[in-house]
Amino acid sequence: MARQINKLETRTLDKVMEPGRHSDGGGLYLIVDESQAKRWMFMYRQGKRRREMGLGGGIAVSLKEARIMADEARRQLRQGLDPITERKRERAERKRALEPKRTFGDMALETINRLKTGFKNEKHIAQWEMTLRNYTKPLWPMDISAITTDDILPVLKPLWDRAPETASRLRGRIEKVLDAATALGLRSGENPARWKGNLDHLLPPRQKLTRGHHAAMPYAEVPAFLKRLKKSDAIANFALEFLILTATRSNEVREAKWEEVDMDSKVWTIPKARMKAGREHRVPLSDRALAILTQMKAIRSDDLIFPSARRGKPLSDMTMTAILRRMEIVNATVHGFRSSFRDWAGEETSFPREVAEEALAHTVGDMTERAYRRGDALKRRMELMAAWEKYLAKKEDSQNEGVKAR
Repeated sequence: MARQINKLETRTLDKVMEPGRHSDGGGLYLIVDESQAKRWMFMYRQGKRRREMGLGGGIAVSLKEARIMADEARRQLRQGLDPITERKRERAERKRALEPKRTFGDMALETINRLKTGFKNEKHIAQWEMTLRNYTKPLWPMDISAITTDDILPVLKPLWDRAPETASRLRGRIEKVLDAATALGLRSGENPARWKGNLDHLLPPRQKLTRGHHAAMPYAEVPAFLKRLKKSDAIANFALEFLILTATRSNEVREAKWEEVDMDSKVWTIPKARMKAGREHRVPLSDRALAILTQMKAIRSDDLIFPSARRGKPLSDMTMTAILRRMEIVNATVHGFRSSFRDWAGEETSFPREVAEEALAHTVGDMTERAYRRGDALKRRMELMAAWEKYLAKKEDSQNEGVKAR
């Protein structure tokens, strides 16, 4: 930059007509084009690169205004800032200030819509929306760019000890919404819902749930339970018995359709869209499971094997749990019957571990092992499920007949 500044004079500015650059000093120039149009420019170096920043037309911007803008640019350079970059940032901020505020609620719904294609079923979508609507109400009207850790803590704290699993999932969903806002340029800085290095200093560590945390009925008590269950011919009772016989999950049974069943081959094929692992699962059907299907077929009203009272709608996810409550079964869950089956297979049979795990549709082995073992051990699993049915049908003595899950 030239040492001398303020070289131009307002009273003679109109007489400057020669095309080219006319220096006012300190990097400020009046540019006169061949057409004699005039404009102001500030020229500077950023590292080894020379940059030119337009300051406006010679008529619209006075010499005094141009010098004020040049002074501000020089101040930014002294602070190590790039004047052009700073001007772009300021313009973006002004533009955002004029735009309608995006709230957390807006961003939550947008995030759910974007993630829908990755969800395996509508239940997951409903869970996301339900938890965000029910537990983050104070956040919904807030400007997404202004949410801080202080806003998130009051939402999480009431749930953290009472329902740790729900609280953990909620925290992850809030973090996802805020990450999406950052990706869209609506936020900047660290995510206030991040756990590591942030909330882990403000909330007590959540007790981790161990494998098989669903309360399970001891397998020795399941035959007596089934005997009681069969006293009712309600569709829900048949569905629960079918679940126990096949060692499958609640949603897999409740949403089962007739097109998935091959009665001749004695196989029920659950499509990957309804499987937790995201891969198709073939379930061998024992004689009793087939007998239940035959009874359901006799009253078939739609595509669902175990329909609810509302035509075309599956049984509610609480229907089978309600059966346990009516039968006064405590400390046992519907999902826990899978654990009952697994404990029985491990302690009462000589079937390989891999066969029992495959029956539960668990992923067995590492990627290399799975690449070489392409089959699903269907023949061995048919034998396993037949043995499970035989065990469940065994005659209980009078002492065990009235046993309830402890």
